[in-house]
Amino acid sequence: MGFTFYSGHPGLDLAGTVGHRDRADRYDLLDGPDALRRWLSAAGLLDEVPPVDAAELAASVALREVIYRLARAHARHTPADPADRAALNLAAEPAPIRVRLLDDGRVTRTGDLASIRSTLARATVELLGGPAGNQLKECDSEPCTRLFLDSSRRAARRWCDMRECGNRAKAAAYRGRHAPA
Repeated sequence: MGFTFYSGHPGLDLAGTVGHRDRADRYDLLDGPDALRRWLSAAGLLDEVPPVDAAELAASVALREVIYRLARAHARHTPADPADRAALNLAAEPAPIRVRLLDDGRVTRTGDLASIRSTLARATVELLGGPAGNQLKECDSEPCTRLFLDSSRRAARRWCDMRECGNRAKAAAYRGRHAPA
């Protein structure tokens, strides 16, 4: 299963690396240090992803879970755990990824894994504390547990991705309407 980046936010995309949360068929796409390196490379956060060891994987997975719990609480308009807020703020403290504009107009992105986590945590702080937090939604598809930003004009988006969850829901509704009586 490949990585997807359609949540509209890098922290939510990180949180989306676990599928079918709270179900027996739960899966974790970050099942080892190499998987985290592949996700970081696919996310394009750094030009060159540094090596990942078990401790860095554990810290990144812990941040992923904090982001998910805080974002889900925000989307559901329920109180967030103060310990999760403290963990997010702590993750945001180190220096973020360093970006530079080169003479030829290209942008370079450098940093270590702590700077990646800081960048993701800072982006999540801005999301949850800013106006874009009002766009935060949970996917309506039954097995899906992804969170996403609904930037549609009418704010009526129901699924994290139309190609997967939305298509499945619409196909099921069609089959239900056209099933023999």
